[in-house]
Amino acid sequence: MTAVKIVKILGVSTESWEAAAQEAVAEATETIDDIHGVEVESWTAEVEGGQITEYKATVEVAFLIHRGR
Repeated sequence: MTAVKIVKILGVSTESWEAAAQEAVAEATETIDDIHGVEVESWTAEVEGGQITEYKATVEVAFLIHRGR
């Protein structure tokens, strides 16, 4: 039987929502093995003076649970 764990990560970028999502995945790979998929849960942004200054992507990361490690 395979078990999968899902964690929620917030990625941030000054460039774009796509870059924010990629940042979340890149950070996740630093501490999580066997990532099998991601789902972008939401896109948000910080606004100053009528301009977006910071893009944010909330991403759910799915990975296998390895027992006995």
